[in-house]
Amino acid sequence: MHHQFYNDYSETAHPACLAAIAHEPMRQEAGYGMDTISAQAAEAIRTICHAPEAAVHFLSGGTQANLTVISSMLRPFEAVISAHTGHIFANETGAIEATGHKVISMTVTQGKLTPADVRAVVAAHPWEHGVRPRVVYISQSTEIGTVYNLTELRALREVCTELNLYFFIDGARLGSALVSTEADWTLADIAALADVFYIGGTKNGALLGEAVVIVNTSLQTDFRYHLKQRGALLAKGRVIGSQFLALLSNGLFQALATHANQCALALQNGLLALGVEFESLSSTNQIFPILPNDAITALQARYGFHVWKKYDEGRQMIRLVTSWATPLDKVKDFIADARDALQHKEI
Repeated sequence: MHHQFYNDYSETAHPACLAAIAHEPMRQEAGYGMDTISAQAAEAIRTICHAPEAAVHFLSGGTQANLTVISSMLRPFEAVISAHTGHIFANETGAIEATGHKVISMTVTQGKLTPADVRAVVAAHPWEHGVRPRVVYISQSTEIGTVYNLTELRALREVCTELNLYFFIDGARLGSALVSTEADWTLADIAALADVFYIGGTKNGALLGEAVVIVNTSLQTDFRYHLKQRGALLAKGRVIGSQFLALLSNGLFQALATHANQCALALQNGLLALGVEFESLSSTNQIFPILPNDAITALQARYGFHVWKKYDEGRQMIRLVTSWATPLDKVKDFIADARDALQHKEI
């Protein structure tokens, strides 16, 4: 197999993240995220986000972050609203439901929830004989590679304020969204609009780690109890904190995401030039081309990627994900091999 396009965490970690972990290995620090390194990283995040009162916590991964944050926000009879493509609904093995909370999914286009979707859910749950919607969950970027613009984010914030809902942004791929051509917002904008969000490290060069940023001060109280109960209070918290210090230094976080996006754009443009169709175009590091079954089989002999869904009798949609470490020559190889596969040539 020449190269894997399965995900954006196939490589272990960027060398700067590994070096940060290895720095002063015998130095003693407090545990459970109370170390000076995590404190420095948290302060750096507050500064970048222009959110001096925010609480910052470092968790190991995205599903753990979603599970811990959402369950901490909900009372036993409350629920979370998600797009039908949302990670908490489609890709987390019922983790939220396992806490006793319902995920109310809405069928959406372009992977995006709208204020109208939120209003429809609230209107459909008017009394105590059903669950009470309480959290609006979105992913930025979405699970299909699209990005909410500032107008869309503000509209969701407004409907959440009007209907007394919390607004939570899953930022597993926030770096990719931040540097996309569609981004007309900053991390400071995200912090001003969301009650809680997180900055994903796992999918942008870190060995592991997500930085949960709790902006709404009413949600900060006792959050460490939730971390401990969900198995998310990491004894060696400095392992994640040190990596975020590295990622946030000298523009590394943005540079890694920019490389991933550029590789995905090159893949997308190359396939478009071959006449390949897409259900929607992406400006981030995930693309979803629609290919004939025989071309997919031929490409699978050389490349790793997920077949996402059946599109029609003769074609399927695949997912190609690029990372901070994707070599551009592998992108060119894939396009060349796709050309041959589409022309029924041996590759």
